[in-house]
Amino acid sequence: MSVTGRCYCGECAYEVTGKTFYNAQCHCRECQYISGGGPNFFMMCKAEDYRITRGAPRAFTRPDLDRAVTRHFCPTCGTHLNTKPRPGLMVIKVGTLDDMSNYPGPETAIYMCDTQPFHVLAEGVTQHDRLAPKA
Repeated sequence: MSVTGRCYCGECAYEVTGKTFYNAQCHCRECQYISGGGPNFFMMCKAEDYRITRGAPRAFTRPDLDRAVTRHFCPTCGTHLNTKPRPGLMVIKVGTLDDMSNYPGPETAIYMCDTQPFHVLAEGVTQHDRLAPKA
């Protein structure tokens, strides 16, 4: 299986050659900043299966957070491409996928403790106040 994606302007592109898993949406306040106010839709893959095929995304890690993640963005258009939550994992931002059918929709919603009244949650999606077990 191969999943590809890119930023809005096309300067940065990536490919995932392994299996993707953990289809979710995150409502944490940090994701709201990144998404423009809504939840962040994502899926995960092993970091070793993810590679940049074009461009050089810029990395950003908040220095004021104890367990900050590293986020990668296109340096030209600012599209948030991925997040490295911990060693060995990569979070892929669904909006960057070339073929949106590679994302079947969220199985779970995390950080519901930060959800806003205008956030929409599909029927049947499992909810967790913070991280889901083994997320």
